[in-house]
Amino acid sequence: MVYSWNIVSNLRLNRVIVLDSIDKKLLAALENDARQSFSALGECVGLSKTPCWNRVKALNESGVVQSYGARLDPEKLGIHIKAIVHVVVDFAEYQAFESAIIAHRQVRSCQAVTGEFDYVLEVFATNMGQFDELLRNQLSQLPGVQRFNTAIATRSVKVGAPYTGMMI
Repeated sequence: MVYSWNIVSNLRLNRVIVLDSIDKKLLAALENDARQSFSALGECVGLSKTPCWNRVKALNESGVVQSYGARLDPEKLGIHIKAIVHVVVDFAEYQAFESAIIAHRQVRSCQAVTGEFDYVLEVFATNMGQFDELLRNQLSQLPGVQRFNTAIATRSVKVGAPYTGMMI
C-alpha cells in the first residue's frame, strides 16, 4: 500500500491510497465475506495467516476499510416502505438541516448533490401511515426545507454493489 496526494480543490489535498493486486484481492474477499478467518482470507489471495492479518490491519488503519457490519433484510424487520426524497433547502439553513438529518432515525442516508435539488435522502417506514407522518410532520418541518419530492421504491434491482468491482 502506497500513499499519494491528489489536489481536490485549491484549498485541500486528499490522500489517495494506491493498492497493489493483493490489497485489491483482500478487499474483494472482505466485501464478499468479512467474517472469514485470516487463514481462509490468506488462502484466497496467496498469503499465509500473519501477512494477511498485517495487510488487513494496514487497510483498517489507513481508513480504506471503514467498518464491518451485517446486511439486514428490511422486509423481515417489518420495514415495508423505502423512498427516495429529493429536498431543496434554504442555503442559509443547510447546517441546521444536515444536523437534523443526521439525528433522524428514519433517514438511512443523505447525499448533498448538484442539480435541481440540494439533497437526496433514502428513508424507510413500516407502512404508508408512518410514511405520511414522516413526510407531513417531520421532513417538511426540518430547518430550511423549502420543498421536496418523493419516489417510493417498488423493488430493489441492485443494492450494495462492491466497491472493489469499480476499481481499475
